[in-house]
Amino acid sequence: MKIDNLIYEVIGASMEVYNTLGPGLLESVYEKALFYELSLRDLDVESHVPIKIEYKDEIIRSEFRLDLIVEDTLIVELKSVETLMPVHFKQLRTYMKLLDKPVGLLVNFDVSDFRTGYKVLK
Repeated sequence: MKIDNLIYEVIGASMEVYNTLGPGLLESVYEKALFYELSLRDLDVESHVPIKIEYKDEIIRSEFRLDLIVEDTLIVELKSVETLMPVHFKQLRTYMKLLDKPVGLLVNFDVSDFRTGYKVLK
């Protein structure tokens, strides 16, 4: 699947979750619902994917985990916050770099209009 089509599909699934559940829930609820919605759409999705951090020749143990990765290509970072902060974008960019993935999607479910609740990072 082309990256743009994949992004479109994941945004559509996120919108379905948002329209069904609405804003104001915990991030973990949206993560489980989106995982399920993406699975219904026959997309390969993994949750709580551990992130290996390599420093020089050493693998550093870390507790960092991705929220979701779709089709082993698109990193999806979920939030349920009043305002996305610069650190949220930096976090996703770092995950993209560490895992050598071309695109990330930051989704915030705590918005009054879902069209303002997501950003694609390439």
